[in-house]
Formats: sequence, structure tokens, C-alpha cells
Amino acid sequence: MSDEHAPTTGRGFGRLLVTVYGILAFAALGRSSYQVLTKLADAPAAYLLSLLAAVVYVVATVALALGARPGWRRAAWAAVVVEAVGVLTVGTLSLTHPEYFAEPTVWSGFGQGYGYVPLVLPFVGLWWLWHTRPGRTAPTSAPARPTEA
Repeated sequence: MSDEHAPTTGRGFGRLLVTVYGILAFAALGRSSYQVLTKLADAPAAYLLSLLAAVVYVVATVALALGARPGWRRAAWAAVVVEAVGVLTVGTLSLTHPEYFAEPTVWSGFGQGYGYVPLVLPFVGLWWLWHTRPGRTAPTSAPARPTEA
């Protein structure tokens, strides 16, 4: 398969997905960096967890943008799976054991502070990675008549 026809994660709908990831990465990285630099002693677990989430979003953004290359595609899968597990785990724990989180994180309440985008985004990302997987063939048009055996 030539590079120009290789499945890519950064084209078409993927551009929108990369843009949303980039915005979330920028927001989470800015907020968590400020918190870690100025208030780390107040809630170290929450602020470091938010920084980890931000790094995951940065990796996902870059990896999805460059996803036509196998190494970046694997990195995208890893980042988006970590994101999905993180938001489900932290979201559940933040509701069942709020004492674990002195301050909210990006993934607290399933991303409530970010309009639940952190809850929806990894599943859209996983769908897109599956949809653009190598070896997937989508017919460009139906044959005029069936072929004979």
C-alpha cells in the first residue's frame, strides 16, 4: 500500500479530532502546570494526576496527527486507551471516594469540569483508530454486476 493511500488518523474527521485533542491538551497542560508550580503542596495527587492527563492528551494529539506511521499509530492507541481507563477510573473514584481528591482533576467526575469531553473523547478516538486501521478496505463503489465464479 502506497503512503498516499495508507490509512491516516489526521485527515478528514481526524483533523477535527486532532483539533479537539489539541485544545484539551492545551487547556489541561496550562491548568495543571500552573497548579503544580504554584500549589502542589495543597493537593499533590490531584495536581500530578491532572499533569499526567495533560501529557496523555499531548501524546494523543501528536500521535493522532501523525497516525499514518505505524509507530505513531501504536502511540495513539496507547494514549487513547490510557485516557479511557484514566477517565473511567478517576471518574468512578472521585464519585465513590471523594476524599482521595482534595481538588478536582481533569478526569474527576468523568471530566465534568471540562464539559464531559474527557469522557466522550477517548471513545471517539478509539472508534477513529479502529475505523482508519491498516488493512481495512472500504469499497469505493459497488460493482456493476456480480462476478461469476
